Amino acid sequence: MTSFLVHRNGHPATTEELAPLAFAGYAHFTAMQVRDGKIRGVDLHLERLRFASLKLFGRAMPDEQVRSLLRAAVKASPPDVSLTITMSPPQGEFTADGYTGDPDVLIRTGEPASGPAGPLTLTMVEYERVLPAVKHVGEVAKTYFMRQAVREGFDDAAFIDRQGRLSEATIWNLAFWDGTTVVWPKADMLTGTTMGIVRRQLDRLGVPQRTQPITLADLPTLAGAVVMNSWTPGVAVHQIGPIQLPEAPRFLALLHQAHQAEPLTHC
Repeated sequence: MTSFLVHRNGHPATTEELAPLAFAGYAHFTAMQVRDGKIRGVDLHLERLRFASLKLFGRAMPDEQVRSLLRAAVKASPPDVSLTITMSPPQGEFTADGYTGDPDVLIRTGEPASGPAGPLTLTMVEYERVLPAVKHVGEVAKTYFMRQAVREGFDDAAFIDRQGRLSEATIWNLAFWDGTTVVWPKADMLTGTTMGIVRRQLDRLGVPQRTQPITLADLPTLAGAVVMNSWTPGVAVHQIGPIQLPEAPRFLALLHQAHQAEPLTHC
């Protein structure tokens, strides 16, 4: 077994198969961490892929077929890896014709990841993603704003919409703490699979949660902030724009506890 694998439609991808996909820009994906050959929140990943396929292609591959491709890739990889599934239409992009047939499914595995240690500082950028509910490829703005933030002395960037509401960060969801309750921002955004895992496990743990619009003016009233994605359920954020945020070790611990409560399962 190798630590890096690329499968196309369930089999090792050849150069000839990958060449047409090298510049594919009409596609969607989901990313996850595999540990001991198991994954947290498989149902959420399948739901994400199904929703995005219906939105972009007008049709979706059956969940069990996706699971079969996922199992083949996990079986051929080391027990601990990062894994990304990307789906694109066989007819390619820049066509107005309807899509027929199953999408091309590209699965890539690589070294496992756990995210930065933090705490992080985030600059604020006015930006709204196209089709924010879809995890689609080709989003140059994410890397552009991340690099711009680093040049300005920050670690990364958080997005605010035209209404002045915080939505998400470049490759992260945002979550906040008011001292007793987990506060999720209300705005158009991508709902992350880790976010979904944490939310349902916080419910099971009896931790209160609410969703509300969060603006720059609201930040001084909050008792902590984090970012989360497939790497980690929480990295502390100590600054957003000009606003300093307090340390919130209990908040961070709760998020990690909730994530650990989600069982790792086979595909």
